Amino acid sequence: MSAYPQPYIDYLIYFHAERDFFECHEVMEEFWKAHPGDVHASTYVGLIQIAVSLYHERRGNRNGAVKMLSQSLVNLTDAGMTQLGLDASIMRQRLEERLRLLHEPGTVYTDLDLPIADPKLESLCLQHCREQKLVWRSPSDLQDDYLIHKHTLRDRSHVIAERERSRRQKQHLRGNGHE
Repeated sequence: MSAYPQPYIDYLIYFHAERDFFECHEVMEEFWKAHPGDVHASTYVGLIQIAVSLYHERRGNRNGAVKMLSQSLVNLTDAGMTQLGLDASIMRQRLEERLRLLHEPGTVYTDLDLPIADPKLESLCLQHCREQKLVWRSPSDLQDDYLIHKHTLRDRSHVIAERERSRRQKQHLRGNGHE
């Protein structure tokens, strides 16, 4: 049994092996919302914001990247990062340097790795990668339109169907005088 929540491990694998920052956001946000009193809530939000920042940056949305990265630096605490197996000092340095580069015109997107300080955590991530036939710290596939523009290209039919079902249910209740 890991000392770290499985969604956090999944986040790290999406982040470092698949470079799927959209999924990083999804998996951590779902966990964070399901555990509102978690002592690491602020750190989880900061990690989500890093992934969203990189997603924006990779798509060329520098303003969105700057906004999210700036907010992540506010939400990440040194204690929280350390307790989640990250090197807080190196993390802050990397994020501040990335923020500085985002303000320089002509800077080209490059991947960012989170500084994992806990060898057991990194070993666990590597084990998951082997099991899933993924390569740890692979570069982003900048030719993969689905990866780069996932929020606009993913299948949302289940979300749309659920909204329609909910709308009809409310309409039915109104029609029966329940509202």
